[in-house]
Parts: sequence; C-alpha cells; structure tokens
Amino acid sequence: VAEDIYYGLCALQHRGQESCGIAVSDTRGPKRNISFLKDLGLVGEVFHEEELSSLKGNIGVGHVRYSTTGSTTKENAQPLVLNYAKGTLALAHNGNLVNTDSLREELENTGMIFHTTTDSEVIACCIARERTHTASVEEAILKAASKIRGAYGLVIASPRKLIAVRDPLGLKPLCLGKRGNTYVVASESCALTSVGASLVRDIQPGEILTVSEDGIHSDTRLVQSERAHCIFEYIYFARLDSCLDGIGIYDARIRAGAALAKAYPVEADLVAGVPDSGLAAAKGYSEASGIPFA
Repeated sequence: VAEDIYYGLCALQHRGQESCGIAVSDTRGPKRNISFLKDLGLVGEVFHEEELSSLKGNIGVGHVRYSTTGSTTKENAQPLVLNYAKGTLALAHNGNLVNTDSLREELENTGMIFHTTTDSEVIACCIARERTHTASVEEAILKAASKIRGAYGLVIASPRKLIAVRDPLGLKPLCLGKRGNTYVVASESCALTSVGASLVRDIQPGEILTVSEDGIHSDTRLVQSERAHCIFEYIYFARLDSCLDGIGIYDARIRAGAALAKAYPVEADLVAGVPDSGLAAAKGYSEASGIPFA
C-alpha cells in the first residue's frame, strides 16, 4: 500500500509542506513488523522509488504536516509509531487539542516518556495506556477519545486493523473511500480520486470506524447532535475539487463570494482573488456584483 499512500499524500500536499511520512505493516505477518519513513520536506523530496519499495505491507497510514502544535523538527513528523505492551500503533492526526497540557502532565506523572512536543503524541500515548487494560484497540481508542478535547481527524493502523476517528463536533474532515476490496480513509475526497477510489461517505462526527478482515464496523457512542465545522477548511485549506460533508469546496467558495458582494457592495473596476485560494470567491463576488473578474 505504500505507493497508494504516496499518491494520496501528493494529492494532500496542500494541507502541509513541512514534513511527511508513511508507515506500513503486513496483516499476515508477525505483529511487530511495522516499517516507516518520515522526514522534513515535501512528499516528492522524501520518497523515491527505492524508499517506497522498502516499505512492504498491506495496511498503512501517511501524513503531511503543517505544524500548529510543536516545532518543525524531524522528531515531530508523522505518522507516530509506538511499540508498546500489546503490539504497535501507527497514528496520523490532523487538528488541535485544547487540553494537551493537562493530559501530558497526567501521563508524565504515570511514567510516560515523550519524544516529541506535539499533541498528536499525547493522543497516541493515551490510546497505548488504555490498551493495556482493555479487550480491544477499539475500546482503548473510545476511552482515549472520551478524554481528549478539540479538533481531530485520526487514522490509526494497528497490527490487523485500520481505524478512523473524527472529533464529535466534526471540526476536522474525514472521509471513507473504496477501490475493489481496498478501503481508504483520508482528510479530503481528492486523495481518494488520486488512487482510483470512489467516495463511499464522510465519517460521522464522533464516529470510530474500524476496517478489518471481518469488514467494516462503526461505533457511534461518541456521536452528538452539536456540530462545529472548521470554516477555514471551506475558505482556504481544502482543495477546490474536494467535497466535505456533502458540500463541494468550489461551490462553497463561489457562494461565499456572492454573499460577500451582497453584504459589502463596493464601486470598483475589477475583482481579483488573493491568494489563489481566493479566486473562486472572487468569481462569486464578480457574478453577484456585476464587476468584471480579472
């Protein structure tokens, strides 16, 4: 799967240009057979044919990083790979926690040692600690997710399962795709398209979705009625050809520009988008106001 993850990360390069990584394992092999590579730089700079061919496995996760918590160092690159009492975990996290400090202090007081300065490692360590006294990795993730607060889209590879988790408010996007017998989870639907997968659906806010050899299982115990999607995804972060929660990003930006023209009419010679992510909004403003787009 390493090559597929590579192309998926290329399609998501706009979400982060500081570092990237891929971790894979073989579900038919021994439990601690995970291999990974991560470094500072763009996907095309870090991974070449030789590196990809050394990553052998049929399950894996990848990540491109735009730092919001923790400095730009190789140590803070993702996915995070943990070896612990019950096996291994590879975790990719998009988002920001708001209770990182208190959770980190609690974990450090129980003897946990941290190797990064990211909130993502706090999540991984929470899961690993819960896993030591739960019957399954899904239960460990459920218990950890009930403790963390904030925005998160998680993709986790355990030795035999791929698990996707979306925060209960739905702040960060996450979607499920399928290509033949292969399932794919990504932040945006454009990554599914890049590997020839079709969009099945968005992961529900608060949902824990598990893919294993037994098929797909959905845990909705954390699902709630309140929603709070990140508006920055629609304004700037997501790619124009992506669809988040049933809303096309290009159409959303056109409508935002039209709404701006109605709320703030001006006399001007032309409308221009600054930077490139503002082009669709500028076009919407132009169409609603009648001022030429250039």
